[in-house]
Amino acid sequence: MKYNIRGENLEVTGAIKSYIEKKVSKLERYFETPPTSDVNVNLSVYNDEQEIEVTIPMPNLLLRAEENHTDLYAAIDLVVDKLERQIRKYKTKINRKNRQKGAPKHIFAEMEKDLLEGEAEQEQEDDNGLEVVRTKRFDLKPMDSEEAILQMDMLGHSFYVFTNAETGDTNVVYRRHDGKYGLIEPN
Repeated sequence: MKYNIRGENLEVTGAIKSYIEKKVSKLERYFETPPTSDVNVNLSVYNDEQEIEVTIPMPNLLLRAEENHTDLYAAIDLVVDKLERQIRKYKTKINRKNRQKGAPKHIFAEMEKDLLEGEAEQEQEDDNGLEVVRTKRFDLKPMDSEEAILQMDMLGHSFYVFTNAETGDTNVVYRRHDGKYGLIEPN
């Protein structure tokens, strides 16, 4: 893994960098081959609160977690724990789903073939005075609605855009106010 560690309102020292690399590299044990993806880490300090955000884009999976704490090292430990839970949850679901279909048991370890989704951010302002503060661009990977819901939950978002593997159409899954999920399909 390649580490991209950035700090806002704090200097990223060698000790902090090595601690992050040591902790995040423990996630490699969940894969047969070590992931070749970049690990993006943003550290920031606001009013005595340390915030860490870790994003690891991988094929068919985007691992992302953030944590706030008064101690930076404790925040790093907590965010790695969150990422481990996400990996275990995803691995269990994928392996269970593929066993039901008669696929190989260790499909999770085979995910490291492609790059996941490339994100590009840019700021724009609309002519009507409505401001777009963030734009994301990414490749839509074919998946079913169950896998899209899993991705949405792992990202902590309330919706997720994906390409339906069965129809090839762009669909959206979203979390409803009652806690259940909805699916939007084009006509």
